[in-house]
Order: sequence, then C-alpha cells, then structure tokens
Amino acid sequence: MDGQVKVAVIYYSATGITYQMAQSAVEAAGEAGAEVRLRKVRELAPDEAIRSNSGWQAHRLETQDVMEAEPDDLSWADVVMMGSPTRYGMIAAQLKQFIDTTGPLWANGLLADKVYTGFTSTATSHGGQEATLLSLYTVFYHWGGIVVTPGYTDPSQFVAGNPYGASHTSNNGEIAPDHVALAATALTAKRAVLTGAALKRGMVG
Repeated sequence: MDGQVKVAVIYYSATGITYQMAQSAVEAAGEAGAEVRLRKVRELAPDEAIRSNSGWQAHRLETQDVMEAEPDDLSWADVVMMGSPTRYGMIAAQLKQFIDTTGPLWANGLLADKVYTGFTSTATSHGGQEATLLSLYTVFYHWGGIVVTPGYTDPSQFVAGNPYGASHTSNNGEIAPDHVALAATALTAKRAVLTGAALKRGMVG
C-alpha cells in the first residue's frame, strides 16, 4: 500500500532469547500497519562450538529458514530495529560484522534519515543492557539516523525500567522473555513505526 512504512527487524541470537524478542517486534510492527522483514545476521561461530551447546544447536535448526540480512534490507527499510545479546557491554560480533558491510550505503547517504532502535538480552542482571544499546546507537548516529526509544512513555516502562530500548535478563539462556520484556519490545516497535509514518507524511524533520 502506498505510504506503508517498511520495517527491517535484524537480529542475532544464539539460543533463541533475542529471536523471541525479534518476533515480538515483528508482530507489533505489523499490527501498527507496517510491512516487515525479519532477518538474522550470519553466524560466525564454528560448527563444533554450536554443536557443543544443545540450545544453540536447536535454535540454529529452528531458524534455518529465516533469511540472512543483506545491506539491501537497510536501504529498503524506513525503520530498522536491531537486536543482539550483549557481549561485554557491546553487541555480538555477528551483528557487528553485518554492520561493517554497510560502508557503501553509508558513503552514499542511504542510511541517513531513517528511524532506528534496538533491543537486547543479557545472561545476568546488570549485565550490560544499557551499554549495549548505547553502543549500538552510536552506529546509528554515525549513519545520520533518527533514534527512537521507548522512554517512559507508557506505565509498563516503569516496570520494565529501561528507557533506552527493550531488554531482558535470561539467566544464561534459561529464562525466556516474559510479558514485561515482550511488551517493552512491542512498545519500542510501535513507537518506531509511528515515527517512521510521521516522517513519510512530512510531519517530522
């Protein structure tokens, strides 16, 4: 449909926690009227490492039909949501590797003036959720993007507690995202879509 917001949800997930959050983002963006692409980034870990972890191996099989992200997904989208588990307060190497392929798009100004946001998960409490999101947003600032966060724009955010983006503590992958984390992800997605729609109508900027 003419004027429909296009959303790319691009994520990395080893055992499925961040993938579940990505699914919540896809559903919420669709409910908000967007056309949505779900894309995983390419796995970099060796097969033997993946096979040594039953959850990792099972998740790879579960998502084998999810298409891998390409730079074209970024140029296509009006709104980009990126998700990653934290790695020492930063995004996972798999997502960073994908970001590092975007130089030609950036150099041609094709990543500017889009809406960007993020979501993350950690193994432990205070495990770097906010730092991971802020490090991801630094990329978006370099691109000239418009970063949209959930803030404290809904009463649920006073429970979720992270104004920078959706996040979840998985206890080393043992606890799936609960309704609080999924609601925060959905809120983030809907705010991003609404902002993207306003940009397309010329109401922002």
